[in-house]
Amino acid sequence: MNADLSSLLLALGIFAVGFVSIGPNILAIIGTSMERGRQSGVRLALGVGLGSGIWATLTVAGLTALIAAFAYAITVLKILGAAYLIWLAFKAFRSAASRNGHIAVKAARGDRLLLQGLAIQMTNPKAALHWIAIVGVGLGPNAPLWVGLALIVSCTIMSVLAHLAYAVTFSTQPVVTLYRRLRRLIEAGLGMFFTFAAFKLATYRS
Repeated sequence: MNADLSSLLLALGIFAVGFVSIGPNILAIIGTSMERGRQSGVRLALGVGLGSGIWATLTVAGLTALIAAFAYAITVLKILGAAYLIWLAFKAFRSAASRNGHIAVKAARGDRLLLQGLAIQMTNPKAALHWIAIVGVGLGPNAPLWVGLALIVSCTIMSVLAHLAYAVTFSTQPVVTLYRRLRRLIEAGLGMFFTFAAFKLATYRS
């Protein structure tokens, strides 16, 4: 397989598994859908999904320019990205070891839910590190333009669809109950994947 395509697929894999690990954005969508209805959850989810697209565009554009200007930048990105993935793996394994399956949800207030979703995603401090890891895997110093564009378009589409899926289906109590039952197994799987991704990023050779 072409090295650029292989790196792109791994980056998309890291992005995709992030949807399985529930964070503030997903909790807000679940809480809003459960308390205010599916339509409100969908509007919030659209904002969150579009926020991911903005993060993707800014990160790919900024880090591509940084890599082009400074040869050592890719090494720094690899170190930061690998460290963040190891931290995610640690959190996932710690969660898998915990018996507490409680999911605390809180609904968004107000009527401008799309803008609220956008704000939730753009002000998430973890998003920057997450995108550094994704771009560090997906973009080497000599990556062609199509790789960056494919990363932006693919991640935006995946984010919108995944967050909409949470708003439509994950808000129902039976699904929440099922997640609680499978949570430890899911978190253990995430821990193994993030460990693998950290190794791949740390040993990446352009």
